[in-house]
Amino acid sequence: MKRFLGLSAVAALATASNTTTSSISDVCTVSNVQAALPANGTLLGIDLIPSAVTASIVYNATTGAGSTGGSTSASSTTYTYCNVTIQYTHTGKNDTVVVKYAFPQPSDFKNRFYVAGGGGYSLSTDATGGLPYGAVGGATDAGYDAFSNSYDEVALYGNGSINWDATYMFAYQALGEMTQVGKPLTRAFYGLADSTKVYTYFEGCSDGGREGMSQVQRFGAEYDGAVTGAPAFRYAHQQVLHVFSSAVEHTLGYLPPPCELDKIVNATIAACDPLDGRTDGVVSRTDLCMLNFNLSSIVGESYYCAAENSTSLGFGFDKKKRSTTLHPMNMRTHKRQAQGSTTSYQPAQNGTVTAEGVAVAQAIYDGLHNSAGERAYLSWQIASQLGDAATTYNSDTGAWELNIPSTGGEYVAKFIELLDLDNLSTMDGVTYDTLVNWTNIGFVRYLDSLQTTLPDLTPFQSSGGKLLHYHGESDSSVPAASSVHYHQSVRSTMYGNLTDAEAQAAMADWYQFYLIPGAGHCGANSLQPGPYPQNNMQIMIDWVENGVRPTRLNATVASGANEGETQMLCQWPERPLWSGNTTDFDCVTDQASIDSWTYTFPAFKMPVY
Repeated sequence: MKRFLGLSAVAALATASNTTTSSISDVCTVSNVQAALPANGTLLGIDLIPSAVTASIVYNATTGAGSTGGSTSASSTTYTYCNVTIQYTHTGKNDTVVVKYAFPQPSDFKNRFYVAGGGGYSLSTDATGGLPYGAVGGATDAGYDAFSNSYDEVALYGNGSINWDATYMFAYQALGEMTQVGKPLTRAFYGLADSTKVYTYFEGCSDGGREGMSQVQRFGAEYDGAVTGAPAFRYAHQQVLHVFSSAVEHTLGYLPPPCELDKIVNATIAACDPLDGRTDGVVSRTDLCMLNFNLSSIVGESYYCAAENSTSLGFGFDKKKRSTTLHPMNMRTHKRQAQGSTTSYQPAQNGTVTAEGVAVAQAIYDGLHNSAGERAYLSWQIASQLGDAATTYNSDTGAWELNIPSTGGEYVAKFIELLDLDNLSTMDGVTYDTLVNWTNIGFVRYLDSLQTTLPDLTPFQSSGGKLLHYHGESDSSVPAASSVHYHQSVRSTMYGNLTDAEAQAAMADWYQFYLIPGAGHCGANSLQPGPYPQNNMQIMIDWVENGVRPTRLNATVASGANEGETQMLCQWPERPLWSGNTTDFDCVTDQASIDSWTYTFPAFKMPVY
């Protein structure tokens, strides 16, 4: 389909080769953007509104790139770009969706389109992340003003009434539509032929990683490459897991001081560090730790922590008002405070690790089971921090109290019980079976939206897409084994007729997965000074555009005694093993290790991918 541009744009963009020599002022006009919009009827169900277009030049801007995990593209470099907003409505719905695009000046454009993931319950609000890559970037308000609202704020119309439009838009639809509109708009904006390839990439971590997986699963043919870190998919299981630690403490009747849990974690790191063949402060083989270390050996070790006042930024789930509602189980009350932050005071703590404290840690690491002993979900790897189990100090009573993380409590209250609350105030009456039931409700209710675990990626694979999936092995928010399980689900679904070795070889051509030793949630871990990948998007671009398939993942140690060391990480299912305390390690295949990462979930009747 031909696009009709203004006279100045026609002169500047008569051929694709002229794109790099034309000026931003030639193309950054409302008339050029209006003419470049896909004609209504070409994108089924999407009606664009040309009269709502805006376009303005932004000079010497910095970007938000680098916030998506595994990237260091953010720098002092400045860019000139065209800031464009468009609007569209879904045919017959009378809604309005606003999308922002950042078009690099023509001399910087490299035929790329870039989508960045958000985090928590938010989509990315920054369209400039693609500028360092010479890419057009986009951001969408998803029809519920996601530039100002997080999805959890609009998930319910009122108690008991789910906002399904917002749910599907947040889950996958809004980003897919933004990409479907953005790619033809990009071609026409720069005067490229419709047949010109525009390489399309996604990059995100945490829920941004889940969003990336949603695009690979639902809009696979649109993307050439996706970099997804620590995806918060399997939503019902993942979010209920955030209240599991509180249920363990409540069930076992022991509320450990935070310093005791810290001691258990640090002692585990010290004991398991050498099992990978190198003593460097990093548990690079949590599987060997799981198989060979007994937490009970820590009982009796002393701990001490000084008094402190602390502020936690959390995940941005808390709000600014107080809510009290009579709940079917009891009265739930939760203070909503400054968005995303909590403050607490801890007195000095000293003592020795108790058998009760170890029992709490062991139960958390073992994962959720129902009362029949059937596994319902996996958990964080041993040696991961136990942040969800952290208790709070009541200065009035001088006692440690249960602290239910809002990451899980809000999900249960709002998405399972359908009450407009931000947390659960108590675990009274809650058993492990209750958690399994909550998980099953969310599993079924949001199976085709938030769960994001479709294992058949054939449209993405068959169109030439490449997927780089990574996860910090000591992630204390989204369990590393969650990503292992999804990779295994894709393998068994798409290559079930092949041997494991054949399937792994076939997948490595387009889907590679890496565990990052010692790393936390979407970043380095302060307790374990290990490596972290720094240039994932450049690796992806080289893979897609130049055919340079990675076999190992480049990562750099950012702190500690080995700061600056480069480690080429092993591709799953291979695992690192050092021979002596050298910088060289082998990537080995260890069946006992693989088995320790492999789970089934008989607590549910449906397959859990």
